[in-house]
Amino acid sequence: MDTLSDLKAHGGQQLVVKHDSQATGTAMTFSIYLPPQADGGGKLPVLWYLSGLTCTHANVTEKGEYRAACAEHGLIFVAPDTSPRGEGVADDPAGAYDFGLGAGFYVDATEEPFARNYRMWTYVTEELPALVAAEFSVDLGRQGITGHSMGGHGALTVALRNPDRFGSVSAFAPIVAPSRVPWGEKALGGYLGQDRAAWRKHDAVALIKDGARLPELLVDVGEADNFLEQQLKPELLERACADAGVPLTLRRQPGYDHSYYFISTFMIDHVRWHAERLRR
Repeated sequence: MDTLSDLKAHGGQQLVVKHDSQATGTAMTFSIYLPPQADGGGKLPVLWYLSGLTCTHANVTEKGEYRAACAEHGLIFVAPDTSPRGEGVADDPAGAYDFGLGAGFYVDATEEPFARNYRMWTYVTEELPALVAAEFSVDLGRQGITGHSMGGHGALTVALRNPDRFGSVSAFAPIVAPSRVPWGEKALGGYLGQDRAAWRKHDAVALIKDGARLPELLVDVGEADNFLEQQLKPELLERACADAGVPLTLRRQPGYDHSYYFISTFMIDHVRWHAERLRR
């Protein structure tokens, strides 16, 4: 494991780490913010952040505005990359932004040529948490998870399938029903094949309909998000949670789009929300 950079921020440390991944068969990069409390010797709660289409670990590291809040509340913040990368890693044949590199969709692909490297589910749910816990003072008994867009989809599905692991779950502009929108149909079909029954375990709305539950959920969407109606469809999550009795706080933020201006504005709210629940 190689530390690529070590930057002081708000009294803590912002690290960018590169390591060899058995899950993806490639070198993977993640960022981790260690608040000042990490110097005290005790283990701290961790907030995982899963990024969206075209992003790497760097987008939220550079634009997410989470450090001050994490320093205030003593939260470790970890942001992995969104796909395997490197020589020999398959990409979208047409070079489209919504499939292949930068668009792993947090699934373990079963279809060739993607099955060899695109094992992002195993990476974010098994390999990376074990690595981070072994190398840093992380309390895996106090984990929260959040994400944006494709990463919001990832955060919701990871939490719904591992409800005992996470004490808090939120999302920014998540793809809540990928089985029913163009981004998701392309990705799930390309990675998992055309049997839609196999897609359900990677679809938050379907998981809730099939019985998965969370204690509560915070979601922010921008009312000026141009992907809102065709790709995100928050009303489907709202309906599924209401039918299942899952407490959902869905905030529709007027004037905000899909960008990191939106995320950075409400990141402090989300960090505080997670911190309150991870102190319990």
